[in-house]
Amino acid sequence: MALVEAREKTVVDSARTRVSIRKYDSRPISREEITSIVELAGKAPSAFNVQPWRFIGISDPATRAKLQEAAFGQPQVGEAPGLLVLTSDMKAALADLDSTVHPDMPQDRREKVKETVRGSFAAMTEDEQRAWGRNQSNIALGYLLLVLESLGYGSSPMLGFDPAAVRDILALEEHVEIPAIVAFGYPAESGFPQHRLPVERVLRFVA
Repeated sequence: MALVEAREKTVVDSARTRVSIRKYDSRPISREEITSIVELAGKAPSAFNVQPWRFIGISDPATRAKLQEAAFGQPQVGEAPGLLVLTSDMKAALADLDSTVHPDMPQDRREKVKETVRGSFAAMTEDEQRAWGRNQSNIALGYLLLVLESLGYGSSPMLGFDPAAVRDILALEEHVEIPAIVAFGYPAESGFPQHRLPVERVLRFVA
């Protein structure tokens, strides 16, 4: 699989400079590029390595128009060259633990890990499982935004949408969570400069 070629920023630079971009130029983004982007975002860690996230790439104009309406008219949903819907599917993830338990483990240890994972989630309600999967998928969202920035794309993560409408448009099952919609492309605006709390406000040490 070919990787996106132009890596213009380090991860550190990307964290320091990333802002939300809602206007993009007309350069298209290929399925190959999107596949490479998602492959990198999927390197995100998750507890038990369960990896509940699933990405849906949207290119069909009619589907985009429906999603834009479901996202309360946000124009970047219909106009951005790239559009990904991030979902979390715990049922699919737990049904395929063979794919996520490390293959280099001895078989007896693999079976023990799978038993531990199944037991942990069996103690949860479905709502708790869904919340857990959403929280883990937000780690992948953070990776996605840094990957996009590091490769020279601008992005706009959106939580402002009607989940039920998006679920209906994409024919998603009821248990599937939708943490975010992400529009992206080559920036056609600068966006607002970063404005963040100073580190002293968000960090404290316990002696």
